[in-house]
Amino acid sequence: MAEESVAKDSVTKVPAVRALMTGRPFALVQEPPGQRTAARERAADDTTTVRTQAPGLPDDPELRAYVEDYFAMTDALPFPSVVLDPGWGVAHTNPAYDALFGGIGPHPTAMPDHNFLRFVLFHPDAAAVLAEHETAWCLPLLAQFAAALADDESAPGLQDIRREIADDPIMDAAFRLGLPHWVDAVGDAAVHHDGAVRHLRHPDPKRGRTSCRLVNESPRTLRKFGLRRLTLVLRENEPPPAVRRVRAHLTVVPVS
Repeated sequence: MAEESVAKDSVTKVPAVRALMTGRPFALVQEPPGQRTAARERAADDTTTVRTQAPGLPDDPELRAYVEDYFAMTDALPFPSVVLDPGWGVAHTNPAYDALFGGIGPHPTAMPDHNFLRFVLFHPDAAAVLAEHETAWCLPLLAQFAAALADDESAPGLQDIRREIADDPIMDAAFRLGLPHWVDAVGDAAVHHDGAVRHLRHPDPKRGRTSCRLVNESPRTLRKFGLRRLTLVLRENEPPPAVRRVRAHLTVVPVS
């Protein structure tokens, strides 16, 4: 499900130019100015948990050549693609992935080229690119995270992410109370996302609001290092959705 890290080949990054937005995932009402969760307070003082320590490329020359060629193949894809380790740490990204998230503002622990799960859950800019952020991205990844945590609580980085979820009362309630009901209702598709279609807001105006099909791959050789590749196969542009009113609370958590 999630996998162990390989040192990331250098990729030219698109500079992050957009300023941070206020607010947080799962909170449809913005935080009062100056108020931050305990997790953000800790993150502001400690940037050492940005990503798990990468063990490096394989020592075996043939395996090393395979991984380097796999990264080169990934770079040649026209679609955003990222190679992930067991804790959703990023081992490699291609230029299309960097372009998709090139406008994301800085964050000490949740950049899209450091850890994809942290980015989806904790970065205040995530919803600017990942449309239908709560239902289409946060909940499915929380379900994957819950399954990974149940499989191996000692996997690198998972406990840190769980503590950060616990620091946010809204997200923690979603994880403990709302998520199990959602997983029961959705079934296996809640955890296994290969082939799922998700919506995006691409920074390239020629694409704009579009959708992508998620393609998960883990060739046998990559599996030796616990790696998998996630590719977002971009589809045709879509018209903007009709504006609708939403309630200012997490809809998957029952409220009185």
